[in-house]
Amino acid sequence: MKPDRGDASRVAQPAPGVGADVAQSSQSTITGVAQPSPAVSRAQPAKESYRRDLPHLQRPGETFAITFATRNRWKLPEAVRGAVLDRCVYAHGTRFELHAAVVMPNHVHLLLTPNNDSDGATFGLSQILNSIKGASSHAVNKALGRSGAVWQSESFDHGLRSEDSLRGTAEYICANPLRAGLVASEDDYRWLWREWTEGASLEANGRS
Repeated sequence: MKPDRGDASRVAQPAPGVGADVAQSSQSTITGVAQPSPAVSRAQPAKESYRRDLPHLQRPGETFAITFATRNRWKLPEAVRGAVLDRCVYAHGTRFELHAAVVMPNHVHLLLTPNNDSDGATFGLSQILNSIKGASSHAVNKALGRSGAVWQSESFDHGLRSEDSLRGTAEYICANPLRAGLVASEDDYRWLWREWTEGASLEANGRS
């Protein structure tokens, strides 16, 4: 039985001083203005199980809660967190369906369901996360004039159980800034994406 998706819709500022390309990119997502949809490449088929430093499992149609952290717990400057969020949202509707995303000071939480490519092959978590980490690392380093690794190589993920509520899990993930004492209200956190709020706005504005 698939997780209950609740009433969630199907369909997502940095501080002054960041480069114009990053600032424009961040604003487009947060305000719900659609970015061009990325071309859907062929999937690197997901294996039912795979191993790097930690064991991972992936089965077609499964929804995953994912966390990845910065290298050495480096604190991301506020000026680039919007760019990181943009890269998390970018392939929503193509490689995966994004349900929630939160960019915390030194880690990122995602809740997503991998999609299939035109041949019916499921996009693997490794392919999805390598793309997000690579693109966001490039954006962060370019904006800050730095080089080197931004993220730890390993990510942590687990599939939702059949009895888990997708909407409830998404809401729990999105409450992380509130629980961490970063804001007084979830809506005050700028580096947050919810498919029933920001995602619904993105759909309403249309995606090319």
